[in-house]
Amino acid sequence: MNIAALVSGGVDSSVVVHLLKEQGYDPTIFYIRIGMEDEEGYIDCPAEEDIEITTYIARKYGCRFEEVNLHKEYWDNVVSYTIESVRKGLTPNPDIMCNKLIKFGAFEQRRGKDFDRIATGHYATTEMVDGVQFLATAKDPIKDQTDFLSQLSSAQISKLMFPIGHLMKSQVRDIAHQAKLPSADRKDSQGICFLGKINYNDFIRRYLGEKEGKIVELETGKILGTHKGYWFHTIGQRKGLFLSGGPWFVVKKDIEENVLYVSQGYDPDTQYGNRVNLIDFHFLSSPLWEEQLNAGTSVDVKFKIRHTPEFAQGHLIRTEQGVSILSDVRIQGIAPGQYATIYDNDAHLVVATGQIEN
Repeated sequence: MNIAALVSGGVDSSVVVHLLKEQGYDPTIFYIRIGMEDEEGYIDCPAEEDIEITTYIARKYGCRFEEVNLHKEYWDNVVSYTIESVRKGLTPNPDIMCNKLIKFGAFEQRRGKDFDRIATGHYATTEMVDGVQFLATAKDPIKDQTDFLSQLSSAQISKLMFPIGHLMKSQVRDIAHQAKLPSADRKDSQGICFLGKINYNDFIRRYLGEKEGKIVELETGKILGTHKGYWFHTIGQRKGLFLSGGPWFVVKKDIEENVLYVSQGYDPDTQYGNRVNLIDFHFLSSPLWEEQLNAGTSVDVKFKIRHTPEFAQGHLIRTEQGVSILSDVRIQGIAPGQYATIYDNDAHLVVATGQIEN
């Protein structure tokens, strides 16, 4: 089997190569370079250490190695999407778009089409059901990344391999130490897609600037303080408001007036809801569910509306207005622009996804 392995220099993708070689495969290693410099040369992805480690991995295991520059594609798709979503007051998810449009989109069109499978270091698994390859959850519930992969098409999912999906993160680290990989103790990246060294707020500040606005208590209309721009804040946010007497949660944003509305306490009614309305809804690999939904039957599901180890229980319905999730319990922080990932009732197979409506 002809396998392309996407390697970033981190411990997860490095262990992917080790496992593939153990299984008798001879993968071709690809490093996707996506410098984020704009016309002013503001940001560049600091890739030197990543490439050095990836080159070492390729030499250690005797693999062919190739860099693929997808800067323009990344800028035109992921960066532009992120900036415009934030400008509109929505909560973007650049990781989801990066997976859909870059790692398994632009890369597939540029080089991936020459390979039978694409292997990555994502914490996810796949499972064959009635001859169809489904995206499925990883063994490690804390590290599971199926929500970041939920916008992939059935065709994209059919080519994927997740060699570490059946392992706990601690096991991955152990394998890296045993194999003496230079990435064994490397910290996991946090940030926009796999640009872990870039601070998200600094990135947003560069393109949208700062604009002082009021922070108002929703129930009373009392002005509690100021913020530096609604685009730095998301619905459900608790940290970063710097208000006394908390906890305070962002529950509403007035985009025109640049006002943040907050509510106090752990569970005020204003920040909870039972219904999540979806746009751009689609099933990944579940024709039976689609038939049930189109026939007007509700479908019991587990779901997530943010990156978290916990699943919520609810059911999926279709009305004249569109598709909605009705949660069995009230949930906090329903943020327009984010994506809902919908799982089967066993919280194992990913069956559908949709964007939360504004």
